[in-house]
Amino acid sequence: MPSVATVWRILKRNGLITPQPHKRPRSSFIRFEAKLPNETWQMDATPWQLGDASPVEILNFLDDNSRVLINSTSFLTVKAGDVVQAFYSASNRFGLPASVLSDNAAVFTAKSRGGKVLLELELERQGIAFKHSTPYHPQTCGKVERFHQTLKRFLRKQTPAASLAELQFQLDAFADYYNNRRPHRALGRLTPMSVFTLRIKARPSLQPAPADHRIRRDKIDAFGKVTIRYLGRLRHIPVGTAHRNRRVRLLVARS
Repeated sequence: MPSVATVWRILKRNGLITPQPHKRPRSSFIRFEAKLPNETWQMDATPWQLGDASPVEILNFLDDNSRVLINSTSFLTVKAGDVVQAFYSASNRFGLPASVLSDNAAVFTAKSRGGKVLLELELERQGIAFKHSTPYHPQTCGKVERFHQTLKRFLRKQTPAASLAELQFQLDAFADYYNNRRPHRALGRLTPMSVFTLRIKARPSLQPAPADHRIRRDKIDAFGKVTIRYLGRLRHIPVGTAHRNRRVRLLVARS
């Protein structure tokens, strides 16, 4: 007996059934691409391993229009402060983007928890739009997701890095090759940096958020210190043992 698929193809070929595909055909996908460099940066972190099998993470920023690798940095674990540090390191070289696109990882956004992480606050302060992919839909950040494959294919050909510093050296070498010497198929065989350099750059267009102020009441501990979380880090501020156990009011301002 012929298979079900064979019967289906014969009936379809003779116009006796109406196709009802379970998946959308590729031809129905709408391909998105930013019109200018710095119009959108895609951002994502991907896991990797050092030579001793220690797990690490690589944080990548990719320009949506030119495909320039804006930043690629390795961390033991990517934290909120690491994301902001990498972002400003990239923007100091390439300029501020008009928008940033990421998935909904907790290190990038706290929207689902009813709050904001450090990156969200900093982007608001700079007037930069922050966009997020639909949950469980990695295609939205498809360019940086695909870039992870290209990067890892390169890293697998290298001697396994023994440390974060050695891995970072490999990432920097790859960034130079990828941006300046490797022709990109999606760019008509041009290099990402040549496309980025020749085109007009987009800039942040939103109204920057006002300075964030807050007041907190606390108590100086037995060692004469008061602790506060500021810019993603716990700060232990020495006041003096003469003031231990005293109640204080903390005025916190971010410019």
